[in-house]
Amino acid sequence: MRIVFFAGKGGVGKTSMAAASGVACAEKGLKTIVMSLDTAHSLADSFDLDRNLMDNNKGKPVQVSENLHIQEVDVQEEITRNWAEVHKYISSILNISGIDEVLAEELAVLPGMEEVSSLLYINRYVTRKRYDVILLDCAPTGESIRFISIPTSLEWYMRKIFDVERKVVKVARPIAKRLYSVPLPQDEYFEAIRRLFERLEGIDRILSDPNITTVRLVTNPEKIVLKETQRAYMYFSLYKMCVDAIVINRILPEAADNGFFATWKQTQSRYISETERLFSPIPILKVPMLADQVVGIEKLSRLSKEIYGGLSPEQIFYSGTPYTFRKVDNDYFLDIKIPFLTKKEVKLSKRNSDLIVRIGGFKQHVLLPRNISARRPSGARIEDNKVIIKFGG
Repeated sequence: MRIVFFAGKGGVGKTSMAAASGVACAEKGLKTIVMSLDTAHSLADSFDLDRNLMDNNKGKPVQVSENLHIQEVDVQEEITRNWAEVHKYISSILNISGIDEVLAEELAVLPGMEEVSSLLYINRYVTRKRYDVILLDCAPTGESIRFISIPTSLEWYMRKIFDVERKVVKVARPIAKRLYSVPLPQDEYFEAIRRLFERLEGIDRILSDPNITTVRLVTNPEKIVLKETQRAYMYFSLYKMCVDAIVINRILPEAADNGFFATWKQTQSRYISETERLFSPIPILKVPMLADQVVGIEKLSRLSKEIYGGLSPEQIFYSGTPYTFRKVDNDYFLDIKIPFLTKKEVKLSKRNSDLIVRIGGFKQHVLLPRNISARRPSGARIEDNKVIIKFGG
């Protein structure tokens, strides 16, 4: 089983890379599905399917060729399947506040519902061994990071908050009924959340297992896009995910050396070299700008050969362990491989057995082993693209 994320800044060509990789895997006889994780789905357009503009096949997989399916999750359908009780309660709160009933139902589609639904599908496909390869066409970087952070956030909520919240609401509900017109959630609401969490069990281990899941960062040879790629690499490393390749897309051909695009060609050459320097030893896959738009299976198949040459898309091109615990004398150390950091960007805190690492607007909970959890972090330094955290005696 292989899972590959195609992530990066919006507009760099992630959908085409994922679709072309799916075509190549299917041609090898591997049962493959390409899933869109972006709410603005364009995967079906990449395959040039003859369908209505807003037709997502109710979020179900669509077979596009032998061994190959694509899937664009439909959040409205997922509400019916997975979120009925949660959506009903939130809609009622919004409606009581004076919002029109139809608008309340629309606003009750909360951020995260579609992402959790996609995680449910991935977990189901893995546990039932339905596909050999799952390729994920990610949303732009910020939303992708939110997607991979959901398992950790949900686990923390269920472990620390859920049972307490449920008990408090159960006690407060009779009193609140007499004092307020705003309803508190019923047991069905909490039971629905619990069932969702149970169906996600194990997904965090799947996503962080470098023998199953890797990330391919798609970029263009431009300064702004390269900076975004560095940030994406840093954040995926924070969430213990292995980046196994950098795909540089839309490289101008040799014919652009003269004329109008000559300066662009020089700029691209400079940033291709910079990308190789920054991300070494991770493999760099270079994809030229093609003469025409890439839509339809035939052109996607040609694109896959440009991306991979003689390589197979399901291969793991690079592996590395983001987290390492070690002991030196009486002190313990946690090494986290997070490139492109300066010390002022890292904030550490500890709550019970969790070490909380915050970088910018994102944070990760690292569950500490029992022999370390009783200790507090006594210092941190950045060295050789790693955050080294010391736990004193």
